[in-house]
Amino acid sequence: MQVNDSLSDFVGLDAESSGTLSDDLRRLLRAIRDHLEMDVAFVSEFTGGQRVFRSIDSSNDTPPIRVGMGHPLNESYCLSVVNGRLPELIPDTADVPETLKFPATLALPVGAHMSVPIRLKDGRVYGTFCCFSFAPNHSLNDRDIKLMRVLSDTVAHRIDQDAIANKLSQDMQQRIRVALATDSLSIAYQPIFDLNRGAVAGFESLARFNIAPLRTPDVWFAEAAVVGSRIELEMKAIGKALEGLQSLPSEVYVSLNVSPESVIRGDVERSLQGMPLNRVVIELTEHTVIAEYLKLAEALAPLREQGVRIAVDDAGAGYASFRHILNLKPNLIKLDIDLTRDIDKDPARQALAAALASFGRDTGSDIVAEGVETASQLRVLRALGVNKAQGYYLGRPVPLAVAMESCPPDRTSRDGSTT
Repeated sequence: MQVNDSLSDFVGLDAESSGTLSDDLRRLLRAIRDHLEMDVAFVSEFTGGQRVFRSIDSSNDTPPIRVGMGHPLNESYCLSVVNGRLPELIPDTADVPETLKFPATLALPVGAHMSVPIRLKDGRVYGTFCCFSFAPNHSLNDRDIKLMRVLSDTVAHRIDQDAIANKLSQDMQQRIRVALATDSLSIAYQPIFDLNRGAVAGFESLARFNIAPLRTPDVWFAEAAVVGSRIELEMKAIGKALEGLQSLPSEVYVSLNVSPESVIRGDVERSLQGMPLNRVVIELTEHTVIAEYLKLAEALAPLREQGVRIAVDDAGAGYASFRHILNLKPNLIKLDIDLTRDIDKDPARQALAAALASFGRDTGSDIVAEGVETASQLRVLRALGVNKAQGYYLGRPVPLAVAMESCPPDRTSRDGSTT
């Protein structure tokens, strides 16, 4: 029988923890204590040679034990039950002389006692699931101990699940810490072409992570959000992206993917201090309804006054993007990739793109088509009045040095048209 003496790291709790495993567990303890007519029910953990109380329910407002309290394991009923020196069911401790070896038997006193091991999936013993009463209780029987075992299995399953979640969280935190502390984050620049001039108008900056595990940037930022570090990671990416402004031609802008929260908090404004703001585009990366448009507009206002332009992403992808357009009045409206795909074959897509292009002309917003992959798509987009485009056909995301070389050529004429 393997009893775990150092499981606290596994379940994310330590001997000084004052927390409980969960509210659900407390309700479970209350239910079994009431059912068995006992005075105290608890879950204990074996850790560091101690028996530590992790969750408690008592009929007394001032129970004799409290969460986080620890006692030497070899002085407890719990270990003796696990090791087979005491029975799991003791209706009357006076009938079991072995119980007199424990000070608690007379000090509390303990009249009746029930205890079953909590065995985790890997076979280790986490601790025990227990009930006791101050007076003997001769109504307790084998059916009651069987119920205790069932509930113990339930508790063990919950602890296993919490342990898995805790391990995943720890792994995420470690990955994000490494990403923030090292040079593993780099920036790729994808050209955005002005279709009227036939020249590069700007570059969208895209984060890349050269670190294991190799995953797409959206996964890295999603994990950073889970552990509360998304904005910190976002600001690191923005800082690296802005380094490109010093090397790119003065007429070329850099588009930064920015979350509304980082704008509202002021992080973006601080990161842009000292930068040529007329060459910066803030591309809002929010795919759901923004709850605080007024706060976002107020935070953007001073930046716009200094020359920063605002872009709304994924137009045509859903209701949220149209709300962003109407509420934020962006300088650039980026057509969703799904709208660009097959636009040369689908009249419905063409009609929607034409409507957005007309909206852009009426409101003074540039329309940027994302995901352009063929010459045919490009021809149709130009015919519909779209004035800017990006995509693999025009240029893939590349390091800064390669991006600098792509500025002079007219890449939009590859479809055979003149510009």
